Amino acid sequence: MGEICARVTRKNKNGESDLPLTIASQYGLIDQRDFFSKVVAAKDMSNYYLLNKGEFAYNKSYSNGFDYGSIKRLNAYEKGCLSTLYICFGITSDAVESDYLECYFDTLKWYDDVAMICAEGARNHGLLNVNTTGFFDEVSVVIPTSKEEQRKISRCLNNLDNLITLHQRKHF
Repeated sequence: MGEICARVTRKNKNGESDLPLTIASQYGLIDQRDFFSKVVAAKDMSNYYLLNKGEFAYNKSYSNGFDYGSIKRLNAYEKGCLSTLYICFGITSDAVESDYLECYFDTLKWYDDVAMICAEGARNHGLLNVNTTGFFDEVSVVIPTSKEEQRKISRCLNNLDNLITLHQRKHF
């Protein structure tokens, strides 16, 4: 990870955003008010991370079907605020397509590496004890060398997801 991404630790010091975000494993980075029907963030979000559209966040909290948390890209908003419990990062390599990386993190392929860096007794109040340095040093990402191949893979997977969604709606 550290070869293609860098940690984002920018804070919302100047109140650039008043949008409290959370990660819902099935829906991505979303407004807390929509997900929880209330704000669970602190009133003062100046010490929260300020995430820009296209950047990623790792939620170390496990949920049903997501034993090692989830990584989602900010797609729906230009910027938003996240608790410092999240590991936020952005792509730094020109060799990586953001859409491909988003699709990669929707798989559970990266779980094996996270499982290896979780400290003993990994679960603590619903949070996994994942070392941030280890996250960037030890989590590997399989990336085709051709950006065109990355684009084709992400287009194919996104089209398949859309098709599945359409069929699911048809049956409900």
